[in-house]
Amino acid sequence: MNRIKQLRIEKSWTQTELADRLSCAISSIAMYETGARKPSLEVLIKLSEIFNCSIDYLLYKSEIRNYDKDEQEFRSSYQKEMDGLTEQEIADALRFYKEMKKRVSEKK
Repeated sequence: MNRIKQLRIEKSWTQTELADRLSCAISSIAMYETGARKPSLEVLIKLSEIFNCSIDYLLYKSEIRNYDKDEQEFRSSYQKEMDGLTEQEIADALRFYKEMKKRVSEKK
């Protein structure tokens, strides 16, 4: 099932209700959900805010709906370095990042 449709159904919203929240046509929602049309970056940003999830989650690039603050910072800072890494390797790097950040804050 399409991630947008899945999230909409979880909220028990109709396509009309989601279209109203996005300020777009119902037909756009239907096309996003069937894959006939791809949402623009602007629409993806709005969807991520409406559903409180990451754009990566909407695009099936991650199974993680929300990143904690440290993970957002890590992914933002090291985006280029993460290319080609597996999810497990990214998770390991993130654990290391959090541990180092914790050690630095304990020294202060």
